[in-house]
Amino acid sequence: MFKNNRYITCGVQARIPHDTQRLLWYLIDVIEIPEVDSYQFFTLTIENGKQRILHQQEQPEYSMELLVEVSEAVSEKVYVIDDGENSTMLLAEEY
Repeated sequence: MFKNNRYITCGVQARIPHDTQRLLWYLIDVIEIPEVDSYQFFTLTIENGKQRILHQQEQPEYSMELLVEVSEAVSEKVYVIDDGENSTMLLAEEY
């Protein structure tokens, strides 16, 4: 899962800094659970100028949170969906 062609939507390109996009893909790549859901959810918030990232999936339930220094922190909800052939990162409002 998530090892195929990767795409981002226009919304992600416009509103999520490139370094943060790469970090979100990385968090999916290194997830250490037996079963990775094809729907990954990220809630991005700003805390004291840093980027707080809440990474979740529903089945099986998974949640991980981290706070990182970035050049530009944003507040957005981001989904990454794997359809078996492609993985797409999109803003929640684009779903």
